[in-house]
Amino acid sequence: MKKTMTWKKLVILGITVLIFGMILYKCNDFQKATLASYKGQTYERGVVTKIVEDNLAEDGNRYGTQKVQVKMISGTFKGQKKEAINPSGTLFGAECKVGMKIIVIVNKSGDNAGFTVYSQDRTIPIYVFAFIFAVVVCLIGGKKGIYAVLSLVFAFVCIIWLMFPLMYQGISPIFLTIIVAVLTTIITLGLLGGISEKTVAAILGTAIGVIIAAVAAIIFGKAAGITGFNVSDIEALNYVGQNTKIKIGELLFAGIIISALGAVMDVGMSIASTIQEIYETDKTLSMKQLFLSGINVGRDMMGTMTNTLIFAYVGGAMTTLVLNYAYDLSYLQLANSYVIGIEIMQSLSGSLGVILTVPVTAFIAAFLIGRKGKNELTCEK
Repeated sequence: MKKTMTWKKLVILGITVLIFGMILYKCNDFQKATLASYKGQTYERGVVTKIVEDNLAEDGNRYGTQKVQVKMISGTFKGQKKEAINPSGTLFGAECKVGMKIIVIVNKSGDNAGFTVYSQDRTIPIYVFAFIFAVVVCLIGGKKGIYAVLSLVFAFVCIIWLMFPLMYQGISPIFLTIIVAVLTTIITLGLLGGISEKTVAAILGTAIGVIIAAVAAIIFGKAAGITGFNVSDIEALNYVGQNTKIKIGELLFAGIIISALGAVMDVGMSIASTIQEIYETDKTLSMKQLFLSGINVGRDMMGTMTNTLIFAYVGGAMTTLVLNYAYDLSYLQLANSYVIGIEIMQSLSGSLGVILTVPVTAFIAAFLIGRKGKNELTCEK
């Protein structure tokens, strides 16, 4: 019987994955508009074999450009040694040393080709740290750790291959973000908590909390005169909007939803799990008692989770905030700038979503779990 159930689950899972894969394929089956010409330009891997001309001055700083010999390890010129220019910029180039792996911009025009150092090759460190992260999560979390990694992969797939393509094709970013947030929540909490009243309560609480954060951000934006067209990259985004169907004005609010999702999901699952554990300890507790217990635990979480979001936004805007502080800008100028206004909107709307997730999840969990307790007691009698 167990083997039959296992096979049924595997078949259902396989069909679900197949259907989801077909949906992703269909969503990405379109032609992107050409916003810039990259004809003849490729990014390839290489390794520095010789410093032809260094630009290190006596004061220890680098000025001008560095010339290096690079052995290409990918692309058309793989295996060949080429001379490349290495600019001494802070965003492009690298402090090349013999043996360093780098990324090279190859500009090819007819029979001629130019080589420029783009950056140090960071792909290996990225893969190694991602692998270490996954291993640590799996070792500490066990089976649930594996589920956590799988849910993270699923969320990444949804954002890159579902949300972005549909945004590009003109579907509302806010609507899409809410859908992806709910879908990700269902998969993540479903894997971690299984099918139970606790999981359903956490999913519903998280979904409502995320919607509250979105609504709060929109209301704040209208009241403060902030729109999605007041972001720092608006010139580039306007160009994209003129050549695609992307609704640029909604991207800011969609980003707020995604930013708040993790914290809201954490609170939702924690409250639902707490109420479930309290119920398991004493099944005679009423729905009201379960609800109040959830609220009491939630009050302790509010401060830390609210700080988590606010600190995250402050950390993301640290360079801007320090720059404003260094220039000694006036309070009225700072308080009424779009940059500060957007950061405040993100912080407060996300935190509001987290805070209101507590009573919402506590109510739903108390209702579902308390009702289950009543049914069990009735059956026993």
